[in-house]
Amino acid sequence: MTGRPSLHRSSLLVPGIAATAAFAVLVALGVWQVERKAWKENLIATLAARMSASPSPISLRDEWQELVPAADEFRRVRMRVQFDPKREARVYSGGAGLRDDVKAPGYFAFAPARLADGSTVVINRGHVDNPNPDAPLKPIAVPEGAVDVVGALRWPEAPGWFVTPYSERQDLWFVRDHRAMARRNGWGDVAPFYIEMASPAPVGGVPRPGTLTVKLRNDHFGYALTWFGLAAVLVGVFGFWAVRRRHEARGV
Repeated sequence: MTGRPSLHRSSLLVPGIAATAAFAVLVALGVWQVERKAWKENLIATLAARMSASPSPISLRDEWQELVPAADEFRRVRMRVQFDPKREARVYSGGAGLRDDVKAPGYFAFAPARLADGSTVVINRGHVDNPNPDAPLKPIAVPEGAVDVVGALRWPEAPGWFVTPYSERQDLWFVRDHRAMARRNGWGDVAPFYIEMASPAPVGGVPRPGTLTVKLRNDHFGYALTWFGLAAVLVGVFGFWAVRRRHEARGV
């Protein structure tokens, strides 16, 4: 009988180490989600502040390379531009996550525009409802003369693994990469960002610009509860199993 307690302790050693490691991982994941929750709340507050702030003059061309998405994306700007009548680019979309007013499939109309210093920015002029991407697309006239534009700074999307950036047959883009559009359409050198236009609304209402809204999911509190709950369950299950093994070792 004297060897049974020692045998019992040795039989719990490896499962105990494994359970402790698993418990540490679960708690670490829960803490990570709590930190992610704080980060997401700060990000939402930051983006909301940028989107609701009064527009500031667009940065000078020499300062463009200093702008970065983390600090400047969604910042509202204003500028006077002259749209280029060259062919615009169209980006197909099944909806718009940051536009409450876009409910149907269609495309966004991107066009180059010149600033007063001669530099070129690409502007997403707005949405055009078009449920059938294969339907013929009529050219949309760009405004004549100088236009005072208000919009938000955006940076290009990276193409996904299974998404074709451009369909030559449909003459449609499926990725918002204004630099690739500029290269294909011969727009010349363009700013590293593009402008998501909010105003003015064009005559006839097409394309339809709009104000962006923050729509970021923040489910991290629920995820944290899940990981902490699993850690608690692990403790309970292992404790029950260990007590049962102890009784079995004593022959109870």
